[in-house]
Amino acid sequence: MMMSSNNMECSAKAKEEEEITKISLMRSLVETQDPSSKEVDDMTIRRFLRARELDVEKASSMFLKYLKWRRSFVPNGFISPSELTHEIQQNKMFLQGSDKKGRPISVLLAARHFQHNGGLDEFKRFIVYIFDKILARMPPGQDKFIVIGDLDGWGYANCDIRAYLAALSLLQDYYPERLGKMFIVHAPYVFMAAWKIVHPFIDVKTRKKIVFVENKSLKSTLLEEIDESQLPEMYGGTLPLIPIQDS
Repeated sequence: MMMSSNNMECSAKAKEEEEITKISLMRSLVETQDPSSKEVDDMTIRRFLRARELDVEKASSMFLKYLKWRRSFVPNGFISPSELTHEIQQNKMFLQGSDKKGRPISVLLAARHFQHNGGLDEFKRFIVYIFDKILARMPPGQDKFIVIGDLDGWGYANCDIRAYLAALSLLQDYYPERLGKMFIVHAPYVFMAAWKIVHPFIDVKTRKKIVFVENKSLKSTLLEEIDESQLPEMYGGTLPLIPIQDS
């Protein structure tokens, strides 16, 4: 049975009121335990609440862990490119344009990723650097981004399960409700072996945001979400790729 538009509006309003109440409750709880949380806006609190199905205690615990991690992992408040020598040399991450909802678009060329002497720690710093760069481009009122993960040319030499799991953990634990959608394009058959290992670690909400796109419908699928003027040239649009360190 379909809900009428009035019922849907009432339901949405009730949910919004519930969120406002729980934001206030959570703020009181976390500010008592970590005064630095007073500097965080309501949109951030709401994202952690939504990530934990509006459970104030679980969301508060998750948020407090995030604050502690951020102070430890990013003590200067930002990651410097000088800490990412090997990652930036691979020139694999790009940031340009926005989708129809105003969400920044990042592009990953996965075949350019190889393990290096900087190890997993440098890779983790690079992931945080990427997220911080993307968030700095967020327009007012928007809090999500888009990723196009391009696996063209990807092979076993590029396979790095530890890195994939590390990136996933950072996204889900410390940047909840940030991913709007991830398009995986040009996925070769050999990638599915790696995907089967990673897939169980992806939470249900995140899984719903990941879309494998067939080559034959690549441009049409991307154009559903992204105007041609904002689509990278390599997918039939007009924007050149901009390396994330230059964006």
